[in-house]
Amino acid sequence: MSSDFEGYEQDFAVLTAEITSKIARVPRLPPDEKKQMVANVEKQLEEAKELLEQMDLEVREIPPQSRGMYSNRMRSYKQEMGKLETDFKRSRIAYSDEVRNELLGDDGNSSENQRAHLLDNTERLERSSRRLEAGYQIAVETEQIGQEMLENLSHDREKIQRARERLRETDANLGKSSRILTGMLRSSGGWEIQDQRAGRSAV
Repeated sequence: MSSDFEGYEQDFAVLTAEITSKIARVPRLPPDEKKQMVANVEKQLEEAKELLEQMDLEVREIPPQSRGMYSNRMRSYKQEMGKLETDFKRSRIAYSDEVRNELLGDDGNSSENQRAHLLDNTERLERSSRRLEAGYQIAVETEQIGQEMLENLSHDREKIQRARERLRETDANLGKSSRILTGMLRSSGGWEIQDQRAGRSAV
C-alpha cells in the first residue's frame, strides 16, 4: 500500500516541478505561445489534483498507527498545490490583461501612462496636503504666540498698576511722616523756648 503512495508521490513531484517551471515561463512568452502554455498548465493542474486524490485514498487505507507520517506529507502536498494554483491565477490575470490590450489595439503604453499620471496627481495632492497642514500648523502656532503675548502684556499692565498704587501709598505715607516729623520738631522747639524763659526768670 505504501509503495503505491510513494509511486503517486514521485509522479506528483515530477508534475508539480514541470508546472512550476511553465508558470514561471508564461510572462516571457510571445502571445501565441502563452495561450498554448496556459492551456497546458491547466491540464497538468487537473492531473496533479487527481494524483492528490489517489494519494488521499491510499492514506485512508493505511492503518491508523502508521497513518500520521503520510497525513503530514499530504498536508504539505496540498499546500504546495494551493500555491501552484495561486501562482497560475496571477499569471492568467497578466495574460488576460495582455489579451485585452491586443484586442483594443493597445500595447500597454496608454495604461502605463495612465498609471504614471495617476501617481503624479496623487503625489501632487499629497504635497499640497502637506503644505496646507504646515500652513495650518504655523497659523495655530502664531495664534498661540499672540495669545501668550497678550496674556503677558495683561500681566505686565497689572504689575505696573500695582506698582503705581504702591508708589501712591508710599507717597501718602511719606507725607504723613513728614507732617508728623514737622509737628514733632515744632513741639520740640516750643519746649526749648519755654525752658529758656524759665531759666531767665529764676535768675
